[in-house]
Amino acid sequence: MTGSPPSPPAPDSGPPKLFDRTLLRARKDRASVEFGAYDFLHARVAHDLLDRVEAVSRDFDRVLILGGGGAVGRALAERPEAAAKMGHVVEADLSPRFARHAALDEERLAVADESVDLVLSCLSLHWTNDLVGALIQINRALKPDGFFAGAVFGGATLTELRQSLLAAEDALTGAASARVSPFADTVDMAGLLARAGFAMPVSDVDRVTARYGNAFVLMRDLRKMGETSALAARPRTPATRALFVKTAELYAERFADDDGRIPAKFEIIHAAGWAPHESQPKPKRPGSATVRLADALGVREMGAGEKAG
Repeated sequence: MTGSPPSPPAPDSGPPKLFDRTLLRARKDRASVEFGAYDFLHARVAHDLLDRVEAVSRDFDRVLILGGGGAVGRALAERPEAAAKMGHVVEADLSPRFARHAALDEERLAVADESVDLVLSCLSLHWTNDLVGALIQINRALKPDGFFAGAVFGGATLTELRQSLLAAEDALTGAASARVSPFADTVDMAGLLARAGFAMPVSDVDRVTARYGNAFVLMRDLRKMGETSALAARPRTPATRALFVKTAELYAERFADDDGRIPAKFEIIHAAGWAPHESQPKPKRPGSATVRLADALGVREMGAGEKAG
């Protein structure tokens, strides 16, 4: 029996969907009610971002802020020197209730190409399914020689909670499910900016340890921050109270300090880069040096095998 050949497989539609962005938006909407009382990490990042803005010797007429639940705007109210460097500021968020001016999705950034001078991202890009794709869109939105600075949670964030949840579920059911979101590796961010087309990318890490009375208080704070897991492949069966009780017990057993309080580590990766412009310095090609290092340092160059001294 003959017939048409089988259809070729459908082309890859893009990166895997790690996160349920609809669920994320709903959880951020819910967290917006009391967010101001639980935004200590976002406030810290907001001030760090403004430090970077103040270190740049130029002003920015049009500014886009992504995420942060208004933390950057609140920090600007306390930082007149930073505010003086910015003209028109739009503070946006995936969540309409978090957004002070506009609801924007970083995965489909509805911003005209080359329309803004500065983009700041405050603890939101770690929720994107395609981080490089989001950075490419930000790069396109920047005018040539525009500046980007952002912060995401890194891979060491909440490692104690992650281990305790996995161990608790394994102890109760003999299996374990991913219940804490994956985060970007520390070493990747500057490279990811370079892949997205940014010039002169840099990154650094800020490590913060918060202390809590128990794991229930920590998990409450994460809900109030809008930072609970939104994994697309999350278990569809609701977690039982027994799981959380066991998690709290193991957390305390394995990680509690001498006073009984538990630490929660947060790794915050900062990254910055510039939209390319012809005026920016370019690295010289290998072999193009015209001055010997020994001459520049005023020392004698030794040949291979020659003993020092």
